[in-house]
Amino acid sequence: MASTSDIAPSPLSSRGRFTLLAVACLTIMVGTAVAPGLTVISSALGVSGHASWLVTLPALGVMIFAPLAGRLIDHVGPYTALLWGLASYGVLGAGGILQEGPVPVFADRVLLGAATAVVMTSGTSLISHWYHGQERLRMLAQQGMAIELGGVVFLLVSGGLAAIEWYWPFALYLLAWLMALMVRVWVPERSPAGEQASEAAGRASGAGMGLVYVAAVAAMMLFFTSIVLLPVELKAMGMGEAGIGVFLAAISLVAVVAAMLMPRVAGRIGEGLTLVLAFAGYTVSLALFGWAQSLWLMSLGVLFAGSGFGFSIPLVNHMTVERTPAAQRGRRLAYLSMAIFSGQFLTSLLEFVPGQASPIFGLMAVVGGLFVVIYLQAWRRERGQVRRWARG
Repeated sequence: MASTSDIAPSPLSSRGRFTLLAVACLTIMVGTAVAPGLTVISSALGVSGHASWLVTLPALGVMIFAPLAGRLIDHVGPYTALLWGLASYGVLGAGGILQEGPVPVFADRVLLGAATAVVMTSGTSLISHWYHGQERLRMLAQQGMAIELGGVVFLLVSGGLAAIEWYWPFALYLLAWLMALMVRVWVPERSPAGEQASEAAGRASGAGMGLVYVAAVAAMMLFFTSIVLLPVELKAMGMGEAGIGVFLAAISLVAVVAAMLMPRVAGRIGEGLTLVLAFAGYTVSLALFGWAQSLWLMSLGVLFAGSGFGFSIPLVNHMTVERTPAAQRGRRLAYLSMAIFSGQFLTSLLEFVPGQASPIFGLMAVVGGLFVVIYLQAWRRERGQVRRWARG
């Protein structure tokens, strides 16, 4: 029979719920805010020789500073850490227009990644305090949906702002200050009484976290392989920039739908098989992107790529929370953030690989297939252990 924590609704208001979902959008905005106007922005800042680093260096900042962010959250609490992170995010993001030259510009982007690590980790930690059981899984799925929808919205808005003047997209980073105000007004500082104590004494033990972190790295690496290489492949097939933007946005929209369906799928077949389905989606999409000679087959790959993301990233967030006592949650979620952004950053190295995109898609499809096998075996082992436990 389900426990009360599995079925009871959260006492957090709908405005508080909206606020935590809005905060999640900032994690994808860190790169997308400058992506549409990357050429003109990099030229104005004096870093045109390494323009793509404006997008990828915040991910490196998350990788470097995530462990410190986790310690901060466990020390001062996720609420205070989130407010500090939002304040820093606005300063470092908007302050990018005041920098010039590689050293100050890239240092600012790395530090912006540090603020992103605090925002991402503390925001998820607050969700884990206010929501429990299946309601938590649904909320984390909605967090994934918010991130993907935010990517679509911020790409469109940033492109329009960049068309006005190169520095206007940086104003988007000031949304973090508005969200800090929303947190203060609509999210109470303390979560329901007794929740931390009950969960700290609960069944969470941290078992299997290695496989969760590996899944996060692999999922993001496979997903962003498509994001990095698809523009090259589609351009070679004669598609213009506007069409490429719509194509990439379609992947995000499919990911939103998949994330919405994920709690139901995971509830029916279990977390392990849901991860297997996610990696199977990545594998099929990469194979289609590499081998397809027509746009309709490439479009079929969009469905599998988006499904892979929607089934994997929200799920590994949930698995991390479920396996972690409340007292260690900030640190474990910070390690998960580091794993997620490590996968994203590793794909930025693909631009240095010589040759066409198709063979790389094929190679990464093989890698995806290996992860299907790995997590299928992990699911079988876990199912065998449960059966042995049930027999006594």
